[in-house]
Amino acid sequence: MKLMTIASGSSGNSIFIGSDTTSILLDVGIAAKRVKEVAEKVGIKDTSFDAIFITHEHIDHIKGLGVISRKYNIPIYATYGTIDGIMQCRSLGVFDYNLLRPIRSGASVLVGDIMVSSHAISHDAADPVCYSFECNGRKVSVATDLGVYDNSIIDFLSESDAMVIEANHDVRMLEAGEYPYPLKQRILGSKGHLCNEASGRLIRQLLSPRLRYTLLGHLSDKNNYPDLALQAVKNELMGSDIINDPGEIGLAVAPRYITSELYIV
Repeated sequence: MKLMTIASGSSGNSIFIGSDTTSILLDVGIAAKRVKEVAEKVGIKDTSFDAIFITHEHIDHIKGLGVISRKYNIPIYATYGTIDGIMQCRSLGVFDYNLLRPIRSGASVLVGDIMVSSHAISHDAADPVCYSFECNGRKVSVATDLGVYDNSIIDFLSESDAMVIEANHDVRMLEAGEYPYPLKQRILGSKGHLCNEASGRLIRQLLSPRLRYTLLGHLSDKNNYPDLALQAVKNELMGSDIINDPGEIGLAVAPRYITSELYIV
């Protein structure tokens, strides 16, 4: 399986996940021209992606959806609540709503040779989910935009070969920063975003001998730094009996504005 982050952060989010025969976009909070660039990078002709999956309806995850839908007619999978949010988002413009394929949280969908499974997450959106993608015994998982996690999330993400996990903010930077108090409380709340330390604790519980790549995603540009997030997560991983060094799980930060390298598992 293949994994490449296209953009990651409050300014826009999108991830490519694929196999040798199937290509999927997870979220499209980016311009349509970026999708064409990514298609060329990963060798997809005529941007013939097989599907788009949406985690939730916030604009940094869907702002390119209208243009991309009008240009490329790619099927769009999302939960019922997320689809309602998409249809109410006027900035997307008019596109063919027949492309929208509703799924229930917790459901799985086979797209080509990739089984895509969803799981509910805690975030201030209508019906948000995280996803895992499985093909030929390999598993890629993505969990961002969640204020808290529990054992069911851990079980869902476990035994991944590669994953993207949110490390949104440093708590001290957020508390001392310029955001208004209600926004700070929203981010820190149970339906907000994971801080660096919480991300590290989640990753520690997801460590396994098969995990090869771990990307920290959705970093705040106001309340975090890549090096700060990396160090905080490394601190949480110290003393693990599964790994001796974070390099063993390919720990890195997903770039904000450019694509990551193409990871293959």
